[in-house]
Amino acid sequence: MKQVRLGRTGLQVSEICLGMMSYGDPTQRPWVLGKEDADPFVRRAAEAGITFFDTADVYTLGASETVTGRLLSKYFTRRDDYVLATKVHGRMSDAPNHGGLSRKHILAGIDESLRRLGTDHVDLYQIHRWDPNTPIEETLEALHDVVRAGKARYLGASSMYAWQFSKAQYLAKANGWTPFVSMQNHYNLVYREEEREMLPLCEDQGVGVIPWSPLARGVLAGNRSRDGERRTTRANNDPFGDSLYSDDDFNVVDANTAVAADRGVSPAQTALAWLLANPVVTAPIIGATKLTHLDDAIAATELTLDEKEIERLEAPYAPHRIAGH
Repeated sequence: MKQVRLGRTGLQVSEICLGMMSYGDPTQRPWVLGKEDADPFVRRAAEAGITFFDTADVYTLGASETVTGRLLSKYFTRRDDYVLATKVHGRMSDAPNHGGLSRKHILAGIDESLRRLGTDHVDLYQIHRWDPNTPIEETLEALHDVVRAGKARYLGASSMYAWQFSKAQYLAKANGWTPFVSMQNHYNLVYREEEREMLPLCEDQGVGVIPWSPLARGVLAGNRSRDGERRTTRANNDPFGDSLYSDDDFNVVDANTAVAADRGVSPAQTALAWLLANPVVTAPIIGATKLTHLDDAIAATELTLDEKEIERLEAPYAPHRIAGH
């Protein structure tokens, strides 16, 4: 597995990141796998050279972090052999200060995440979303203190408007606080609105891009049909995904399926290869609940699309309202 730099940092990550949202507490979400069922995925990832793993405190309310920590320590001899990312923002309980990006929640959140992960630091600590109820200065200073305390090596952000990200970066640099080195955003063949502002901003500023939902919640892999058929457990239990995509997107899905058929590969491979061909993209975050999902992602790193294939994939795109923030 090729290792690439995260933005302009010196940090090396695998060009595929394994998203750990699929592993944790199955009682909270029917498509989530418990520790024993998740074990083969982390083993296969480690064997393939994947060294980058992403989770969040809110994924099945901490259970994902617990499973992640235990499995990574099982399959990697040394802590420095893998890059561990987690996120803060999501509501962890109904208590008033158990969510958002206040100083109180960030400082408590990192300690709780480290306890669940079983480590003394994370490599990448990310804000899961923008918090309109907390001054961004408060958030940035708290995150800087997390880095200064040695509990995080780098900081990252996730889906937000480009003006918000730009404002945060400006304030961090103006005040001598640690800036963000990565953007985890919603970007795939059927949702390309990030190409308008966020991706050019990240390219200009040397920020690594690690897209979430690179297969559009499985839509690009064929987990749904144009006539409404739901072919997987997650597709039948994903109200958030239902809000992101529309019937027009199946024109892109059809084009992707056709290109994949011509190549003799799966649609997941061509969709991921399209992302990997973008020089602004560092590492798509893929989810896997079947080993074939992981095999497709690994195979995609060896698949190079030509210009005509890329044109065929991109031609049917229809603009979207902003979604995923």
